[in-house]
Amino acid sequence: MNCFTHGRNAAVGMCASCQRGVCHECVANEMPRLVCRACAARGSVQPFGWYGYGYGYEYRSSTTIGGWPLVHVCAGIDPVTMRPRIAKGVVAIGNVAVGVLAIGGLACGLFTLGGASIGLLFAVGGAALGLGVSVGGLAVGSIAIGGAAVGFVYAVGGGAFGPAVIDGRHCDEAARAFVRRWLDVLPPGCQ
Repeated sequence: MNCFTHGRNAAVGMCASCQRGVCHECVANEMPRLVCRACAARGSVQPFGWYGYGYGYEYRSSTTIGGWPLVHVCAGIDPVTMRPRIAKGVVAIGNVAVGVLAIGGLACGLFTLGGASIGLLFAVGGAALGLGVSVGGLAVGSIAIGGAAVGFVYAVGGGAFGPAVIDGRHCDEAARAFVRRWLDVLPPGCQ
């Protein structure tokens, strides 16, 4: 990408206000975000935290484990790359979150909670996919509990599919014993 004003100069980034490419000569402010001289002169720079597509926020703890921050919380669009921010940490919270404990619209990790949740051990969400326990409107996992549940071992839900099933029509003995042992509650049709 080249500078908008000086077409032969390579751009060092994009202006956070007008979204045009800027070279070193055109930069007015670099911190807290890149702003071109034209926008700075016009006074059209939005307050810090506003990036034209919504408020952005980021917190990253200084404590790290294996190179990942202990806590990473972020939301909004990165003003430099113009892409959604991704929370990556041991505890990750954001629109898109990746971590040991991930909470977000799209969450990936060991333990996840999100609209779309992909968890290795435990996944909770509108759509939950996991190798362990999955709970959600659509749940797919070894143990799946949800409106539509696809379980590799056990499936409990309104529409359940798997080797041992409890749903509106079936109440398998293996699934009944599992639910009785862990949840201590059985649906009325399974008594």
